Amino acid sequence: MAKLTEEKTLVLIKPDGVKRGLVGEIVSRIEQRGLKVIALKMVQASREQIDGHYPKDEAWVHRLGEKSLKTYEKYGIDPAKELGTGDADEIGKMVRNWIIEYLTSGPIIKMAVEGVHAIDMVRKLCGNTLPNLAEMGTIRGDYSVDSPALANSDKRAVHNIIHASETQEESAHELGYWFTPEEICDYKRAEEDIMF
Repeated sequence: MAKLTEEKTLVLIKPDGVKRGLVGEIVSRIEQRGLKVIALKMVQASREQIDGHYPKDEAWVHRLGEKSLKTYEKYGIDPAKELGTGDADEIGKMVRNWIIEYLTSGPIIKMAVEGVHAIDMVRKLCGNTLPNLAEMGTIRGDYSVDSPALANSDKRAVHNIIHASETQEESAHELGYWFTPEEICDYKRAEEDIMF
């Protein structure tokens, strides 16, 4: 098992976060938490890059569709009327495509972050993936008010500012996908001796 202080995770600041000038705020929140940025770069991602980032397996796509159907049910919206189908798999494919369009609509910041429980800590900083459910004090809770109901009615992805790896397996895959080993820096922050 790797040292707990060396857990790594991927963060993507999405086009809405970049366009709204939130890059500095997000990096600051990560660093203030005691985590360290070990790689950072702005890129204009291609459709192929984003397509390769997100899973294509049927279960993941189905889950996207199921989430959308639950949103439609909650707000009394007929998915067949809105999208032309009530099938979770078909809706999942639509949502996945909307996500790709969203993440290629402008530059993104790709960032590798390291520290104690980095995966959980960054996700905690980000807040719920649905901004309308994110707690105040989190990045999404403070800077986004988007909701899946609004996004689905506009036939687009939820604008939620930031992506953070959810599991160690996902983190390992995503870090390897977005960065070469040479791009990831190894250094010690000044306060590490005090904190750990």
